[in-house]
Amino acid sequence: MPSERLWSLTPVEQRLDSWARRRLEALHGQGRVRGFLLEFAVFTVKQAWACVFGAAMLVLLVTTHLWYPEAAALSRSDALVIGAVAIQALMLLLRLESGRELWVIVLFHLVGTVMEIFKTSVGSWHYGGDGLLWIAGVPLYTGFMYAAVGSYMVRVFRLFDLHFDRYPARWATALLGAAVYANFFGHHYVFDARWVLLAVIVVLYARCTMQFRIHRARPWRRMPILAAFTGVAFFIWIAENIATAAGAWIYPNQADGWELVSLSKLVSWFLLMIISVVLVTFVYRPRPLADTAEVVRGPGHELSR
Repeated sequence: MPSERLWSLTPVEQRLDSWARRRLEALHGQGRVRGFLLEFAVFTVKQAWACVFGAAMLVLLVTTHLWYPEAAALSRSDALVIGAVAIQALMLLLRLESGRELWVIVLFHLVGTVMEIFKTSVGSWHYGGDGLLWIAGVPLYTGFMYAAVGSYMVRVFRLFDLHFDRYPARWATALLGAAVYANFFGHHYVFDARWVLLAVIVVLYARCTMQFRIHRARPWRRMPILAAFTGVAFFIWIAENIATAAGAWIYPNQADGWELVSLSKLVSWFLLMIISVVLVTFVYRPRPLADTAEVVRGPGHELSR
């Protein structure tokens, strides 16, 4: 029987899931290489859909950077806020997102905005331009960029029916997430504990594996959860480069002209993954697969039932 999460797919995601089923049924008798490529293509399409909120935000940032008129009565930053609110409203009205998940996304928004206010006050980065929809030197569209991460996290849980073996106790992950968040503030005044926190993360999650499936009729596949965290952090770093090139915010080393965001930021995004996962697990409780479920690591790597 499909899990509860699969039954909670939005209407668009149900159609996407049906599309995946039809494509993956074509795997039969098509050969291992062709089958792998088709499955990877379906995986990519579902990942792209999981990123729809973030992709819409990036399109908004880039298009307003390239074509928004400087003489407009409404400032670009205020237009970005209105555009971000419109995207969120459309996703709810078109039932692309559930009300249950909206609470997590709002929490991401608040957590991110608080951190933005602090980080800009200490000069970690800054925002150009002006507008009315600002708070303490931070344009309100910034919270939606954090909300985009939350949107991806909750969506990917549904689309790939995620389960976890040997997931750490949630109270332990909650304490770790709180420590990570506190370090984003505290390292400006006391010892920077990011490397200690990274070590704790490795110890806590080292034995945890994530199970997923491209479609409910397909076999389960698995990967170390730390690898998943790293992959997501890398793609957020890519999005960050696009956003800074579009003038969404500016790091001190970009004041005289845009340059690639330092790879050291990958550590920050990796740590953000912990906060993200902790928040999402209070909507989707991490559950292991049933003992009878078939799990495969990947092509040519079968595991026992």
